Amino acid sequence: MKLLLLTVLLAGTCMNKEGEKTVVDENPIVKQSVHQYKVKDLSGKEFDFSSLKGKKVMIVNTASKCGLTPQYKQLEAIYEKYKDQNFVIIGFPSNDFMHQEPGTNEEIAEFCQKNYGVSFPMMDKVEVKGDNKCEIYKFLTQKSQNGLEDNSVKWNFQKYLIDENGYLVKVIAPTTEPDDKEIIEWIEAK
Repeated sequence: MKLLLLTVLLAGTCMNKEGEKTVVDENPIVKQSVHQYKVKDLSGKEFDFSSLKGKKVMIVNTASKCGLTPQYKQLEAIYEKYKDQNFVIIGFPSNDFMHQEPGTNEEIAEFCQKNYGVSFPMMDKVEVKGDNKCEIYKFLTQKSQNGLEDNSVKWNFQKYLIDENGYLVKVIAPTTEPDDKEIIEWIEAK
């Protein structure tokens, strides 16, 4: 019995070059960065997230026919206020929640510009949940990729806060306003 216990204890350890025991995690979580992704924007051009190195990023899934759609106004306001301070918002239109984003990319772009003057980058319409979830939302929602937590996109306008190194640091509920004190303090923190 003692030999079995010793074998079990040693199975998860190894010796480093100094002869010290170290524990080996057989299922390590490798924190990945959003900077590895490339996506298409609303006009079909490639958008490389590596171009955002050194910037704080808010990623938000959007919809034009949702009760939360007026959040576009606040998103645009904080983008305008902080865009010259290494902050950017990236919008991902999605039709995943009660078909509240039925338009084409061209219609979405026109709606956002006409109604809210959106100038922050808007990406190609994607799926943010389910079997066809796009790669960047797999990253955002799976702890095995983001290193922070497993989560699911609850509704339109869920916000993901990404630090300057491309790491997920916080998930913000859809109903939390974009200019909420917690978000503004995060943007302004050095």
